[in-house]
Amino acid sequence: MRVLIDACVLYPTVLREIVLEVARTGAFTPLWSPRILEEWARAAARIDPAQEVIARGEIALLAARWPDAHVTPSPETEARLWLPDTDDIHVLAAAIDGRADALMTLNIRDFPTRVLSAEGILRRDPDGFLLEAWHSDPEGITACVARVVAEAERLSGQPLNQRALLKRARLPRLGKALD
Repeated sequence: MRVLIDACVLYPTVLREIVLEVARTGAFTPLWSPRILEEWARAAARIDPAQEVIARGEIALLAARWPDAHVTPSPETEARLWLPDTDDIHVLAAAIDGRADALMTLNIRDFPTRVLSAEGILRRDPDGFLLEAWHSDPEGITACVARVVAEAERLSGQPLNQRALLKRARLPRLGKALD
């Protein structure tokens, strides 16, 4: 399954790390566009200019890890599309041109199901997508989450409550399932 990942899933960190850790297992093939990655870097910069530097480093690592994940949508594809927020048309265009099966986003309002389904693309929220993956491979997904939580604990220098961390990362149903 090919899944285009929207910027709102790539940033914040814990959500991104869990999604990409699952992708590393081969559960799906991640896709993104240069503009989506730029949106991530700009969102990080709004929090703190130093965060932009970190984001750009992480983006470079993603490019090295998944060189085939980059999709640059064609102007023709963008020109024929309509979405409630025209600033999101590039995301749908990248999903179409990248032959994505699904678009993973938290932005439900601006990606109507009927518009995406007309293009043969499913809209998936990360929590539902990862919960479904957990039902298919509970041990594998549990291990993915455990690795991300362990790294978050290492970076914070303190133990973290996994369920609370997943809830803050907008993965409450996955957190409940893992509890």
